[in-house]
Amino acid sequence: MFNLLLVMDPIVLWAVGLGLVILLLAVIVAVVPVKIWFRCLMSGSHVSVSRLIGMKIRNINLRLIIDNYIISRKGGLNINIGELETHYLAGGNIDKVVGALISANSAKISLSIDQAKAIDLAGRDVKKAVEEYVTPRVIFTPEISAVAKDGIELKVKARVTVRTSLERLVGGADEKTIIARVGEGIVTTVGSAETHGDVLQNPDAISGVVQEKGLDDGTAFQILSVDIADIDVGRNIGADLRAFQAESDKKIAQAKAEERRAEAIAMEQEMRAESEKMRAQVLRSEAEVPKALAEAFKNNKIGVMDYYKMQNLISDTAMRNSLGGKDDMKSSPKKLLSSASRKEDK
Repeated sequence: MFNLLLVMDPIVLWAVGLGLVILLLAVIVAVVPVKIWFRCLMSGSHVSVSRLIGMKIRNINLRLIIDNYIISRKGGLNINIGELETHYLAGGNIDKVVGALISANSAKISLSIDQAKAIDLAGRDVKKAVEEYVTPRVIFTPEISAVAKDGIELKVKARVTVRTSLERLVGGADEKTIIARVGEGIVTTVGSAETHGDVLQNPDAISGVVQEKGLDDGTAFQILSVDIADIDVGRNIGADLRAFQAESDKKIAQAKAEERRAEAIAMEQEMRAESEKMRAQVLRSEAEVPKALAEAFKNNKIGVMDYYKMQNLISDTAMRNSLGGKDDMKSSPKKLLSSASRKEDK
């Protein structure tokens, strides 16, 4: 039995050794991306096995990184795979960064990988930015309303040809700022014209003045040209404003006239009230006359002849008042004396 085991030992050892080799190969195949490593080796973009294993442990998309690394190498870029790995971990878009770098290199545009990564992480489309740098694009402004000094409105449409500024792309304003600044320049230029005819005769003056203002400062674009696409004549704003001012002046005058009318009515009412007050005082004083006459007769301070003379005077006054059309109780002292006589008889 012991001899049998001695005979079988070499066989067992060989079997165990073979099993260990197979297990080791299985572990290597499972851990090491041999296919990707071999692909890098055949494409001339060598990547060490240890780096591939580290990338796989860090849960990095190996196919994405290796594909872009091989493309960048074939495109003539000297990029370290560690930079791509870092940008991927930062949440960047590897495809756009590599594509932008290759396009910039082909067009002889100075664009470093750090700059491309910064543009991408800032939320800009770095590949589109390089394309627009190579091929400028046209921004169409909406219809801009401006008024010349003669009050005529002009409606202007412009075409702004811009090129992306890679140096100012991070932190630079977008195309809305370009449109707003161009609109401001058009309004200022038209507003400084003496007549709208001057603008219609020389629309290129708008382009020249607008471009001289440096409207692309602080933006992500470089303005190449500003072309006036269309100019239409609008309303006569000056006439409308004058008509509006006249209507406002008319309403103000009417309001002041109504105010004066109200004051006059109030004053008339006050005068009427004052007149009625004075009339009441006169009537109160006239009511005292009969009492005074009765007291005079009683105290023998007035005689019969005096009385008749007064009657004649009263009759004469009444006649004069009648001829003059005045038949008022205030101007008829005869009635008052008659009343006084009745009181005396009593």
